[in-house]
Amino acid sequence: MDLLGQGFLSSLLLGAIVAGVPLLLAGLGEQLSEKAGVLNIGLEGMMLTGAYLGFYIAWHTQSMSLGLLAGALGGMGVAALMSLCCVWLRLNQIVIGIALTLGAEGATALLQYIQFSRTYPRLGSVDTLPLPLLSHIPFIGRILFNQSPIVYLAIAAVALFALIYRYTNLGLSLQAAGEKPVALDAAGVDVLWIRTLAVLTTGLLAGAGGAFMSQIGAGIFVPYMTQGNGFIAIVLAMLARGRPLWVLGGALLFGACLSLTTALQVLGVAVPTDVLQMLPFIAVMLVLLIFGRRANLPSALGTPYVRGSR
Repeated sequence: MDLLGQGFLSSLLLGAIVAGVPLLLAGLGEQLSEKAGVLNIGLEGMMLTGAYLGFYIAWHTQSMSLGLLAGALGGMGVAALMSLCCVWLRLNQIVIGIALTLGAEGATALLQYIQFSRTYPRLGSVDTLPLPLLSHIPFIGRILFNQSPIVYLAIAAVALFALIYRYTNLGLSLQAAGEKPVALDAAGVDVLWIRTLAVLTTGLLAGAGGAFMSQIGAGIFVPYMTQGNGFIAIVLAMLARGRPLWVLGGALLFGACLSLTTALQVLGVAVPTDVLQMLPFIAVMLVLLIFGRRANLPSALGTPYVRGSR
């Protein structure tokens, strides 16, 4: 058994990217939402909605781009309900998030059954965009630099969010909305709209991550296919301490755990699938035990804001 063989390593790296991109997109969105003071427990439902709509539109139109757009807008639609209930009506964020996730699970399973009955159609192959020169690097070039365009956009989003948080007024407003919403209100910035913008952007990213999962990762939609990825993304965002680059590292780590089944099959290792599927959640628990106490969460996270309150 050669754990350092090219077959195993290439399968593990490719699988880490394919499984890690949805976690990265959802994790970046959740980090944005948490910075603004909204704990988005409904992330799983947003991803699942994006996965169904992304697959459905891509299957009908034969356009991956339209599918990704539809998935992103579907996630944003669920996020709009989240922002209405939690930001404007000031309902409990955890209860609403769980309700939206359960609702999305039931609705997408029902729609899949109505549309496709007991059949599970598959999408065709996905076009990739090889980067000049970089894609010709031996071994890693064809793995890292010959991907779908959304992979490159997800990596670019890491740098974009880092710049926004560090150098822009919007980044300061997001930070203040989660830490000192009263001070932000006193400065004349609408806390409710800042939080709404953050939640809607979270839904957009989570929906795109779900669409990536069904279109590019699997090429098929099956009910409940996110399998806890939204909750893993919440943990990633909490442990990243406001650093988008840490979300990227965590997404690749957990993506590698998720893809370990395929990589071991390349070596002919007969390990029960159920055991390997436990690895990401075991990794989450270990990371929480080691780093959970040092997670730096906004002081107003999960607390509804009332205009004019002191």
